[in-house]
Amino acid sequence: MCRHVQVPEFPPVSDHADLPRCLALEGVTNLRDLGGWPVAGGGRVRFGQVFRSASLGRLTDADARVLTDSFLRTVVDLRGEKERVRWPSRLDALPGVEVRFLPIDPSLGASLHDIAAAPEAAIGVMHRAYAAYAFDWAHRYADLFGLLLQETRRPLLFHCTAGKDRTGFGAALLLAALGVEWEAIRADYIATNRLWRGDPEVAASLPPAIADVLLRVHVELIDGVFAAIREAHGSLAAYLDERIGLDAARCDRLRAALID
Repeated sequence: MCRHVQVPEFPPVSDHADLPRCLALEGVTNLRDLGGWPVAGGGRVRFGQVFRSASLGRLTDADARVLTDSFLRTVVDLRGEKERVRWPSRLDALPGVEVRFLPIDPSLGASLHDIAAAPEAAIGVMHRAYAAYAFDWAHRYADLFGLLLQETRRPLLFHCTAGKDRTGFGAALLLAALGVEWEAIRADYIATNRLWRGDPEVAASLPPAIADVLLRVHVELIDGVFAAIREAHGSLAAYLDERIGLDAARCDRLRAALID
């Protein structure tokens, strides 16, 4: 088991004014470096190795140069097939970058019509979606960690459509595996609410109460899914070992690669 990892109870989020470090792009939002976050016991996550973002469909030539200057080697696309067809990524602008598709079905488990009929239930729908990421789709995150363990695949960027839920859970899982303090994990997660520029047409089509749930991230979702993980497996370390394939040796390798 990954003996290094302990996820504490959830203290208040402190101010990390200089983090996360974002890449200023024209056509892509919510793209940031996962480096810089402090690790329990000392050290920080290494900059320039792992990035998270929203989809790359509106990548401009200038954006592509920024990513090329970051020596990006791998893009992991967590979107489902229908999403990729509807919003294709501009990967032609990133020659030499390998793309891996690790699709996670974006279904919320209820239609927007059902949610509109009971908007107070929307947060419950999102809780179920996060539980699905952790348990039904654990194999996709196991594949993501497998890529992160390969030096030749880094720097690596992973994304979904908004870069907030599937990507947000994956980022939190990685930071937790590295031993990042929980308040910092929460801070990275909640930063989406100021960094992601959502589609205004989608927002306009939803009742305000529902849009506030579906088009934002909420700390109770990330807190809740990690609590569910601990309840189901006894500890995060056991979950990482049993569901993600990150045993003690692989955890040591990951930390050695990604922590300064």
